[in-house]
Amino acid sequence: MLLLIAGISLAASATVTLQPWPMKLLVDYALGSAGVPTWTHSLLASLSLPPTASAVIAVAAAASFLLWAFNNALDVGASWAWTIAGQRLVYDLASDLFHRLQRLSLLFHTRRTVGDSLSRLTGDTWSIYTVSSSLLIAPMQHLATLVTIGIVAWKLNPDLAMLSLGMGPALGASALFFGNRLKRRSKLSRETQAGVLSFVHQTLTALPIVQAFDTREQNTLRFQGLASDAVTRSQRSVLLTSASGVVNGLITTAGTATILYFGGVKVLSGTLSLGSLLVFLAYLRSMQTASEGLLAVYTTFKTTSASIDRVFEVLDSEEMVREEPGAPVLPMVRGHVQLEALTVGYEPGRPVLHDVSLEAQPGETIALVGPTGAGKSTLVSLIPRFFDPWSGRVLIDGHDVRGVQLKSLRAQIALVLQEPFLLPLSVAENIAYGRPGATREEVERAAVAANAHEFIMRMPDGYDTVLGERGATLSGGERQRLSIARALLKDAPILILDEPTSALDSETESLLLEALERLMSGRTTFIIAHRLSTIRRADRIVVIEDGRAVEQGTHGELIAAGGTYQRFHDLQYGLPAGALR
Repeated sequence: MLLLIAGISLAASATVTLQPWPMKLLVDYALGSAGVPTWTHSLLASLSLPPTASAVIAVAAAASFLLWAFNNALDVGASWAWTIAGQRLVYDLASDLFHRLQRLSLLFHTRRTVGDSLSRLTGDTWSIYTVSSSLLIAPMQHLATLVTIGIVAWKLNPDLAMLSLGMGPALGASALFFGNRLKRRSKLSRETQAGVLSFVHQTLTALPIVQAFDTREQNTLRFQGLASDAVTRSQRSVLLTSASGVVNGLITTAGTATILYFGGVKVLSGTLSLGSLLVFLAYLRSMQTASEGLLAVYTTFKTTSASIDRVFEVLDSEEMVREEPGAPVLPMVRGHVQLEALTVGYEPGRPVLHDVSLEAQPGETIALVGPTGAGKSTLVSLIPRFFDPWSGRVLIDGHDVRGVQLKSLRAQIALVLQEPFLLPLSVAENIAYGRPGATREEVERAAVAANAHEFIMRMPDGYDTVLGERGATLSGGERQRLSIARALLKDAPILILDEPTSALDSETESLLLEALERLMSGRTTFIIAHRLSTIRRADRIVVIEDGRAVEQGTHGELIAAGGTYQRFHDLQYGLPAGALR
């Protein structure tokens, strides 16, 4: 498609060269006293017309119309081709960027707002269209126009052609002067716009809190402040662009005045025909347009490069979780998980976990307890490779997770998190999110096992009911049961439960625990819980404190040991030291 566009652009350049000639034919040979040239005689003869002034006028008018029609047909063709190719370029790049954003680790996303990523995805990806149109095709067309017209103009009058080309260095100096300044202003404008989008996204996401604390006025004032900054920076960019246009216009106008003066003198002296001067002036405008377009490539590139930089910042970001080339598929596992001497952190020199080792046999339930920030969620995040450890390794059935395909690894791990992360899809699609090919019967079976079927059937369209953003129309317990149904349907041998019953009432927790018992049956399970009542029956409880595994054992063993776990237990149940348990 780009080759087609290039061909149309070259044809348009040739058309621009021919368009002034009907005017020369009219002025010099029909209205003037010059004799009709041989090529015009041949053209009239081929059309069975006599070599009269009236016939020349008719041919000039018809040629002018035909050239106009052909030029417009080329414009329509180019627009049609750009609609296809340009949008395909943009959406292909957006697709690559979206894919990349999904592949980058959670650590990458914790350092950036969702609004900033959206801005790059929806706005900055258009830079590929600008690059293709303004920096690839347009320069080629402008160059072809300059070469074609330059040759013809030289044939008409070398002196005037040299004067026309003399404007090039002045326009080039203007492009260099304004280029870097326009890039800086464009980058600041894009960053400010991304800030506005991020603030709006954050506010709408936290709308219940906004309304509960009635911070609407403060948020509106802050939005107005951000919008005012965006407008100010945009105004400065527009002012700079306008100044660039004024300077370039001054250069081209001065050049046109010079050509008019010297061309008029030559016509009066008889060394140049009036028709040739008119053709030359038409060529001059085309040459100026092409020169400005060619020199504007630099300015356009500087302006667009701000968006290009923001796109490549994501595309070139180092993947902290890399899949080795040719990594094998992880075969179906039994669920034997070994965490060996793991040390990891989010910032250099500040480890969150220190030399933690842990082993879970197939079907065993391991509970992780400890204060907030101790590193429990970080530890279980290493199993599906959301992060990689600084040192140590994670083995599943003897396979190092860094040496197998990520898709095959994560296909064998199911998660139920504190935040269920439901999508604005139907109930059935949310349950089948990890297994899109599941039948309706399998979806319903999973919902029944998760104690979710009854409330689903009370919804307006049952399993076809489309949920609101993040399942906002459901209660916390209902959202969590859908999450459990999703994990049940995935039927993975390894299960991670990250505080699945937190902030729920006792009755809802009872329903969830019943569903979780079914989910955990026969699976290697890692469960993080602050409520110790949910982990009493775990095969082993591991106490994490300050990034270290300080205790391991069953509930009874840890209570008898009288250590950190006993302290947590007594604080949670309000028991005095030494009370019977």
